[in-house]
Amino acid sequence: MSTERGVTAGQQRPTETDDVSDVAEKSRTNAVRNVGCVRAQTSEVPATQPMTGLVDFFVVGAQKAGTTALAHHLQRHPGVEMSWIKEPHFFDDEAVDWSDPDYGDLHAHFPRHTPGKLRGEATPIYSYWPPALARLHDYNPAARLVIALRQPALRAYSHWRMEIARNLETMSFADATSVPVRERVRRAPMGVHRIYSYVERGFYADQIERAFELFSPTRVHFLRTDQLWSEPVVELRRLESFLSLEEAPLAHKDQQYIVPVMAAHVGAMRRDEQAQLTEHFAEDIRRTAALTGLCLDDWLDEDYREPMAPPLGRASA
Repeated sequence: MSTERGVTAGQQRPTETDDVSDVAEKSRTNAVRNVGCVRAQTSEVPATQPMTGLVDFFVVGAQKAGTTALAHHLQRHPGVEMSWIKEPHFFDDEAVDWSDPDYGDLHAHFPRHTPGKLRGEATPIYSYWPPALARLHDYNPAARLVIALRQPALRAYSHWRMEIARNLETMSFADATSVPVRERVRRAPMGVHRIYSYVERGFYADQIERAFELFSPTRVHFLRTDQLWSEPVVELRRLESFLSLEEAPLAHKDQQYIVPVMAAHVGAMRRDEQAQLTEHFAEDIRRTAALTGLCLDDWLDEDYREPMAPPLGRASA
């Protein structure tokens, strides 16, 4: 895999792609993976027109928390225009001259430029990447942010499985999340890492406080990934209300949990590992609940299980 612009050596940037609710034909999916993105569900790229105005909302986190499924639902809404590529990775690009950024690079991801529609994009590293939200605020201080949250121990395991499947990780989950090995994240520029941040991305409270320092809490919407699957109508109606969108019919009654990077061969998370890591996250889970107003008590239960269906054609998620 070649190093993308804005990524230091040893930190090649794969897509932040997570669980999706629909998959295009196999050849198209493979092509999408090769460029490290997920495209909107349209048959061809429309003719590019100069975009006027600003992007209205951003799904900024968290990786492996269902943001691709969320973006897919939004793409189908008649009042929304999502970016042609799901993850433009604009505000986390360290190659940009941030003293004078060219927002045309971001706007180029909205070639349809449909008047009257809300524009949005979903790059779930933004909430984790330290300078990203401040850059986003400089671009559009009136933007609305959407943050999907997943039980952090299970999010970490899902992230590790993805990197195993991509052959970007060789360590066991226990080793990769151990304190000594996590030094590879702490030693990285800014103390963040695109690949190995299994544990670090799950500390949501600091990320949320950073968002609140820049944006009014009324402009930040939170949802639980597990409730997006168990109560999709409720969660999507809440999201539509937050974005001031009219209610739109749902595309599917049943949620499908389909991962573009399949890792079912790795197996499910061991219960003792889940319990140990959940204990590590416990205080942050409580802080996150207080900041967001979400009840997260069940995430602290060592017997907590997610309701999401397994990937299509696979025995386990």
